[in-house]
Amino acid sequence: MLENEQTSRLAYGFVCQSMEFGIITLEINHMTTLTATTARKLEVKDFKADVPPDWCPGCGDFGVLNVLQKACAELEIQPHELLVVSGIGCSSNLPGFFRSYGVHSLHGRALAFATGAKLANHHLTVIVTGGDGDGYGIGLNHFIQAMRRNINLTYIVMNNEIYGLTTGQVSPTSEHGMVTKSTPMGNLEQMLNPLALALASGCGYIARGFSGDPRHLQKLYMDGIQYPGFALIDVFSPCVTFNKQNTYHWFRDHVYRLEDNGHDPTDFHAALDRAIEWGAKIPIGLFYRNPNPRPSLDQLDPALQGEPLVLKPRGLTAEQRRALVEEFM
Repeated sequence: MLENEQTSRLAYGFVCQSMEFGIITLEINHMTTLTATTARKLEVKDFKADVPPDWCPGCGDFGVLNVLQKACAELEIQPHELLVVSGIGCSSNLPGFFRSYGVHSLHGRALAFATGAKLANHHLTVIVTGGDGDGYGIGLNHFIQAMRRNINLTYIVMNNEIYGLTTGQVSPTSEHGMVTKSTPMGNLEQMLNPLALALASGCGYIARGFSGDPRHLQKLYMDGIQYPGFALIDVFSPCVTFNKQNTYHWFRDHVYRLEDNGHDPTDFHAALDRAIEWGAKIPIGLFYRNPNPRPSLDQLDPALQGEPLVLKPRGLTAEQRRALVEEFM
């Protein structure tokens, strides 16, 4: 918690001046945008936006949002120290329903935007949300590169195995043979395995949850947010409107918890074995947590040491300008 009568530089480098009664007000261009209380423990309501979610009734994304709000409250992350970034899709509307800094970016480019934000201010907690089409389709390259670079952020993918926003086309995680609007004779392609891909790309924290099991999912969120590097949490989030195959009932019949079966999340090869398991039973839980986490990119880059880039003085001195001119002449 920040104390009263303290001036702090937070978020994107803007100045926060504490006010009376334990309230901190963040002002940007003389416009108050966020307030954060410091006099009490954070609650779920502190992360609820004024705009209510407009997903279809029963959508799995409601569970994803509710659990994320609970996790952030439990972790005592101040809303003005948190950035939630999304791409395009039903699930990518989440930042608008979550009280923090938020960006609804371009299709498949959420991780690229989040990378820039995290490197500009490594003091921010950065969470990325999106769907299987956004993250594992058009955004697949950014997904791989962010894991390879080990950007210190948490990526929550609402995997409903369908393109919901465009009303029901086959997605990268749709099962072989699945009938959709774009595959009326059945999906000819094999489904992408994001967990196995994450393992091969060097991701240090890999988990899968189910929005119908909120307590289990919250633990995965909290651990992933605290992990010192890129964390992937793939979430089965049923699309009740356009996916009539992978329903809540279907998932409850198929999923089982890894921790109930003695899985060792520090064992890379065991994690890979479980990641490719898909059939009568499908595992959820923590697949892999690197017991020796490699440094994140912001820890390795000399230019990012100390205070965030956004707080460092901008511009060049006369001596620096002369040195640059001489170097390139």
